[in-house]
Amino acid sequence: MLTDMTNADVKTRDARLEARMTMNQKALLQHAATLSGRTLSEFVVASAQAAAARVIAEHETIRLSRAEQVAFVSALLKPRAPSARLRKAAAKYRKQMGP
Repeated sequence: MLTDMTNADVKTRDARLEARMTMNQKALLQHAATLSGRTLSEFVVASAQAAAARVIAEHETIRLSRAEQVAFVSALLKPRAPSARLRKAAAKYRKQMGP
């Protein structure tokens, strides 16, 4: 997972990130870092990495209601016959792109 750092990641940290913030924001982050027993940099990097992993997971996961799940599985198990328009589009595609 993205939030896991290996020893190789720690040893090869050669990229930098700079951020401008208010003194209050920095004090808040520093306080949280101190409470968690980390340096400010370690805390900020770990927190940003965890937030990034959450955002990516939210965008890569499809959540369906029970009714939507049933409709999806039903469509997979018993698909409707292709319409004339779809058959025509498929024939056109095969003609242009090859079999």
